[in-house]
Amino acid sequence: MSCERLDYVEEKILKACERAKRKREEVLLLGASKSVPAERLRDFFQCGLRVFGENRVQEFLKKWESLKDLPIDWHFIGRLQSNKVKYIIDKVSLIHSLDRQSLLEELSKRAENIGKVQEVLIEVNVGGEETKGGVEPSNLKGFFEVCLKAKGIKVTGLMCIPPYREDPEEVRPYFAMLRKLRDELEEEFKVRLTHLSMGMSHDFEVAIEEGATIVRIGTLLFGSRV
Repeated sequence: MSCERLDYVEEKILKACERAKRKREEVLLLGASKSVPAERLRDFFQCGLRVFGENRVQEFLKKWESLKDLPIDWHFIGRLQSNKVKYIIDKVSLIHSLDRQSLLEELSKRAENIGKVQEVLIEVNVGGEETKGGVEPSNLKGFFEVCLKAKGIKVTGLMCIPPYREDPEEVRPYFAMLRKLRDELEEEFKVRLTHLSMGMSHDFEVAIEEGATIVRIGTLLFGSRV
């Protein structure tokens, strides 16, 4: 069943890439594995899924311990409290949710302490929703400039969680906005920002058409969770 679900998602990614005239290799499939038991992740790993993203530090640490015999590429994709950074800084390759100065300082300090350059994405609040984290689009350039001066971290792109809409086409403008913001940063600061982490189970195909390089798929892979 796990392999069938993975094949189904892979097929959808491939078709979206073809529509956008992109190569399949340009899009990383991340299994958004919040609330999914470690042994199910082991099944998916055996089917070929290599990248998993967790939202909660405590849950992540338990899974990391259970699955450390596997060369999983772990990402952290949820809201991250500054006081939890020390627990994950040596265990994840990419943090998707940098959105404030205090977190930047803690990430920078903790990464430097272990001699690491931690790759991060800046989360942007593209829908201006009060219930979500993320830097306001109007503040992005200023925050990015601060990030460029920080040691121990490297910004490799942007992430967003747009407002939920039944019709994925209605989400397209938010994905286009994130891509435009990324392009503007690259142009102004003469840097390369590889990643756009955008698109989840119900809208990832539209996200791919708009330039996503990482899609965070949960329900479509693992089924509904509490």
